[in-house]
Amino acid sequence: MNYEVIHPVWRTVRDRYQKMIQGLPEGDLGLRLSPDASSIGHMIRHNAEVEYMFASWFFGSPVPEGVEYVASGKGGADNEAVLMLEKLIAFSAASDAHLTNAMRELPEDAWDIAVDSPIGSSTPREALGRTLYHTGLHAGQISLIRKHAQRE
Repeated sequence: MNYEVIHPVWRTVRDRYQKMIQGLPEGDLGLRLSPDASSIGHMIRHNAEVEYMFASWFFGSPVPEGVEYVASGKGGADNEAVLMLEKLIAFSAASDAHLTNAMRELPEDAWDIAVDSPIGSSTPREALGRTLYHTGLHAGQISLIRKHAQRE
């Protein structure tokens, strides 16, 4: 019952986010509001990395081999080479699929059992709420950056 109830909410938010990033022009990936702020490309990469982290921490689904965390809060300035639109879109879709599968596989009775993680204790249900909020937050930031960033 938990996955069946939560999945449509996840799909609504996540599909809208994925559609938004798929509609971005490649030239917008480097946009940022200031030199030390995160770029749009960095935020997209970071959001996907968080989905992998949460799948691992709260849903017990190990991070797939070959997935590297490169958007670890440094603003992405040193990692812009990996931030190509086609690769970001694919990485984002893969993290979504991974987390979705982890939700599907989580036993029914585990949704409300607190799990300790590097960011504190949360139940998988609470963690999914945090992930939804996180995705919405970055979607808004991306829109704001696109509106106000200086284009060269």
